Amino acid sequence: MDIIFGGGTRKKIAIGLGTGFGGILLACVVLFLHQRRKRINSTSAGSNSWTNSSDCSSLKQDVERGSMSLLAPIFTYNELEEATNNFDPSEEIGDGGFGAVYHGELLISCVPFINSLIASLDMLMMIVCITTCMLQPGKLQDGRHVAVKRLYKNNYKHIEKFINEVTILSRLRHPNLVALYGCTSRHSPQLLLVYEFVPNSTVADHVYGERAKAGLLTWPLRMTIAIETADALAYLHASDTIHRDVKTTNILLDKHFHVKVADFGLSRRFPRNATHVSTAPQGTPGYVDPEYHLYYQLNDKSDVYSFGVVLIELISSKPAVDITRHRHEINLANMAMTKILNHALHELVDPCLGFDSDFTVRTTMTLVSELAFRCLQQERELRPSMMEVVESLRDIKNHGMQLINPEAEVLITLHHHFHQVLLKTMPIFMLRLHLQLGVADLIPLTLLFITWLSL
Repeated sequence: MDIIFGGGTRKKIAIGLGTGFGGILLACVVLFLHQRRKRINSTSAGSNSWTNSSDCSSLKQDVERGSMSLLAPIFTYNELEEATNNFDPSEEIGDGGFGAVYHGELLISCVPFINSLIASLDMLMMIVCITTCMLQPGKLQDGRHVAVKRLYKNNYKHIEKFINEVTILSRLRHPNLVALYGCTSRHSPQLLLVYEFVPNSTVADHVYGERAKAGLLTWPLRMTIAIETADALAYLHASDTIHRDVKTTNILLDKHFHVKVADFGLSRRFPRNATHVSTAPQGTPGYVDPEYHLYYQLNDKSDVYSFGVVLIELISSKPAVDITRHRHEINLANMAMTKILNHALHELVDPCLGFDSDFTVRTTMTLVSELAFRCLQQERELRPSMMEVVESLRDIKNHGMQLINPEAEVLITLHHHFHQVLLKTMPIFMLRLHLQLGVADLIPLTLLFITWLSL
């Protein structure tokens, strides 16, 4: 019998042969890359590309092994150089003590991306990626807009900062923490970190910087920013991590004004059963916990103090340190404590936020100022935990939504008067008790106090 191959049959045979050949080629590519990675890993153990110090050498190896084990993808220097248009100065979006930050658009080459997939043993994604690269050789258009931080070589702490960022952010996931997309390897000419791009600048920029004139940060938005920042810090503390550099320039905003806490270069792991970690004070002037500065003892309440300064910045629209102010008011935290104690909150708040014209704004702002007062206590035992701060802020926001009647106005005015009298007259042991009470707890205490005054 003659066998006749029709056009459709020929096409099926061709597809079958092509699929078989493609499978063989795919297996060869995977085997080649796997062997190549083994050779790279075997030769990298004894190399010293950053420094000749034996201590730093072990840290370098930790970075390489840790970033891969925690699935932080490795980018090549050339990829990030191309993404930032050769680190074009016009793409620079930030500059700090440890490095400059550039905006970039990722163009990921196939081989390094497949290498990272091999390391993670994700065979399905590996096959998809290799197939895509075969169809579109050269560069794989990723399309993500990213922020690339280039750490300064002349800063002796750049290795420590690099390690902190990679090891901490690789294991943390929270909607209000900036995401780490990856980093360069220890063989890179420079240390580079790749983050999600957060387009709407910083809280500092919106509160008293170049974007402040637009008046976009209304008081309700500032309340949301405070809550989201506090929630992110509470998550860090629950994960045994202290940020150590909480400030408005490290609080980024996305296009919907949601918070992304950034910059973990100074962060420290904090043992759950420890009362403190002894370490040299680090941070930004105006935000550093006084007890940490004096006694070199760091714990989670140090972040609480810094967050208290952030709350005052949100209330006042003033920077934490301003040498143009009167010398007693250069430090915003000191100025705020004085104003609150002297019944002069109206002199501290930003009048553009509606403190004088809107009862709800005045109410919630007053309560937030009292919470900030607790956070800024010199003795850290008197400060609340970040979880307590989150709960207090949410309660204040909820109360603000409810306080729309005259009876509520009388009650909150009474509460505020009681608070001020306590600060002026009560013995220190009762003041300690007062600082540990929430808003709801103080209402019955207020009524008791009024009864005592009438006797």
